[in-house]
Amino acid sequence: MANVTVIGAQWGDEGKGKLVDWLSNRADVVVRFQGGHNAGHTLVVGNQTYKLSLLPSGVVQGKLSVIGNGVVVDPWHLLEEIDKLRGQGVAITPDLLVLADNACLILPLHRDLDRAREAAATQKIGTTGRGIGPAYEDKVGRRAIRVADLADREALEAKIDRLLSHHGPLRRGLGLPEADPAAMLAELEAMAPKILPYAKPAWRLLDEQVKAGKRVLFEGAQGALLDVDHGTYPFVTSSNTVAGQAAAGSGLGPKGPGYVLGIVKAYTTRVGEGPFPTELTDEVGRHLGEVGREVGTVTGRSRRCGWFDAALVRQSVALNGIGGIALTKLDVLDGLPTLKICIGYKLGEEALDYLPAGLKAQGQLVPVYEEMEGWSETTQGARSWRDLPANAVKYVRRIEELIGAPVALLSTSPQRDDTILMRDPFQD
Repeated sequence: MANVTVIGAQWGDEGKGKLVDWLSNRADVVVRFQGGHNAGHTLVVGNQTYKLSLLPSGVVQGKLSVIGNGVVVDPWHLLEEIDKLRGQGVAITPDLLVLADNACLILPLHRDLDRAREAAATQKIGTTGRGIGPAYEDKVGRRAIRVADLADREALEAKIDRLLSHHGPLRRGLGLPEADPAAMLAELEAMAPKILPYAKPAWRLLDEQVKAGKRVLFEGAQGALLDVDHGTYPFVTSSNTVAGQAAAGSGLGPKGPGYVLGIVKAYTTRVGEGPFPTELTDEVGRHLGEVGREVGTVTGRSRRCGWFDAALVRQSVALNGIGGIALTKLDVLDGLPTLKICIGYKLGEEALDYLPAGLKAQGQLVPVYEEMEGWSETTQGARSWRDLPANAVKYVRRIEELIGAPVALLSTSPQRDDTILMRDPFQD
């Protein structure tokens, strides 16, 4: 059986948490491979709701869960999340959770820098203010403190000095107080014994698991259109969110990620700033936001809503090598008399079937729509293809045609079991 990589194929918030939780039943190991605790997944299991930001979704089901080297880790937040789940009856132990020993840490000074920059910026990116971007900067700048450093006081002291030689001028320029190296060392040493039991060479563990025939599920965060290279730059996240990062961010190698499942909403949403060609600010947009409960898990910010953008998803299918999609929130469209799908754009007199790289061009795109008749019946809770209204089936089939990928799964509510399986990703 193949491994599976799950990624968001839009701007994030597509419902990956539910699908990863659902697919975890078929997997042996679940891996986070990029991002930080700026990504939120909500899992609804029976009467219990779990909100995860950093922990892989597999922990809820007791599956071996790995935080890979591609993730930047706020160790204090990780401990808080572990404690919160423990309070909900989910025990997290080093036998269940593995933290890559070469993962880089998010420190309080990263959070300070992130918030100060965003407050001072004339053109705001819309970050979560949790320090993810500055932590990745330090990783690329080769001055980050990594998980393994917590076990070596001498190395830790040297790395703190190197780190502060860079952050000192930045903090002074933004009016932030000087960072105290002794206090930072004391904080890290106090936290280290709680984090280090989870630290292991994740790449080695995953290699052993695959050789033993175990099935690995790679869990992406954010969405492909927030990728630092391929997204709507600069209104993107600080990591590569595309499926190819599953190999680099876990250490398993390029063949490891296997089948790529793209999670796609039946409409489009975006949280924060940046271009959004199909955004609706009218009554329909408000309807999508209210019925879809479009509020960010991490930020609490309302998401911007719009019609399904097939041109964007088609581009995402190509960038990620998507073999099939999981279509979510079809039920939010119930009762709308007319539906629109964006099939391309006009940029002045030029017709485009893709999102151009230039920010100015992205902001000037005019969507070209195709209209379809909606349905009055409910799709909520449908668990088989024959339970869907005829027009809902037509809508799904048209999406498949336009994006060039089949629908492998269809989600009709936040509940785990309200899922229609058309092809099992682990069998492809």
